[in-house]
Amino acid sequence: MLGMLVPVGGGDDIFLRKQELILGRSETCDIVLRYSNISGRHCRLVLSQGYWYVVDLSSTNGVRVDSVRVYDKRVDPGARISFAGHEYRIQYDPLANGALGIIPPDMLENDILSKSLLERAGLTKHKGDFRKERNTGPIHTRIDYDALKWDDIEFL
Repeated sequence: MLGMLVPVGGGDDIFLRKQELILGRSETCDIVLRYSNISGRHCRLVLSQGYWYVVDLSSTNGVRVDSVRVYDKRVDPGARISFAGHEYRIQYDPLANGALGIIPPDMLENDILSKSLLERAGLTKHKGDFRKERNTGPIHTRIDYDALKWDDIEFL
């Protein structure tokens, strides 16, 4: 066993037995969570350098680590990980899983170069976020140029 997910509030533990697992509602996933708000293929759990990582697979309701929405993140032992609001505490021993003393980066190394700096910093919108937006059209502002004075303008 490489670790386990312990449900916060009670329930059956989920044992992490492979180095890469797909979690979702679909019966083809390695870890099946039968909740209507879990996507068919919700996220991927990957063991790398002794530590577990979670990678969101464009799920509708997202993944959170210690209450922060993430798309690709190292999940340290004891952290709370939430899949669409279903919360678990992850338990594992990095040394037993092959860690060599230095804590690896927050994101999977092979995924780092596939994303822009803005995406890696979490400053771009995720695919699922666009569904909630509405196109309200352009914003028009009327300026009265006759009443405008040079003293009213601030230059950066």
